[in-house]
Amino acid sequence: MSVDQKLADLGLSLPQAAAPVASYVPAVEAGGMLHVSGQLPFRDGQVVTGRLGENTSLEQGQEAAKLCGLMLVAQIKAALGGDLSRVRRIVKLGVFVNSAPGFTDQPKVANGASDLMEQLFGDAGKHARAAVGVAALPLGAAVEVDAVVQVG
Repeated sequence: MSVDQKLADLGLSLPQAAAPVASYVPAVEAGGMLHVSGQLPFRDGQVVTGRLGENTSLEQGQEAAKLCGLMLVAQIKAALGGDLSRVRRIVKLGVFVNSAPGFTDQPKVANGASDLMEQLFGDAGKHARAAVGVAALPLGAAVEVDAVVQVG
């Protein structure tokens, strides 16, 4: 089953791949790996903002991470000319969580993106990961996620 079909079965759709907000490109393919820049969570064209452990719940953080994951897949698809069948493996996700002091559930927040990758890519979606708390993210985003993807 294709990733597009899995998205439809889950009632999800990919957003338009976001344009860079500074001096970088969304993705770079080198040596069989696609390095995807950090993606923010967008809902209805707006960045989902907030700080976990302060004004954003764990569930809201997981949803923000999932939205980042959808944007990652949109960027991957754009970088691969629309052909998601070229994805061989989601190698690693880096998940950055806008965290209040004392908030320590970054791995649970990151599961929002990780679970989506496995749902969409099956075993090839199982990946290594870092989930870290940060004091602030661009545009006040609640979560940011980047990726390394093996492509064929």
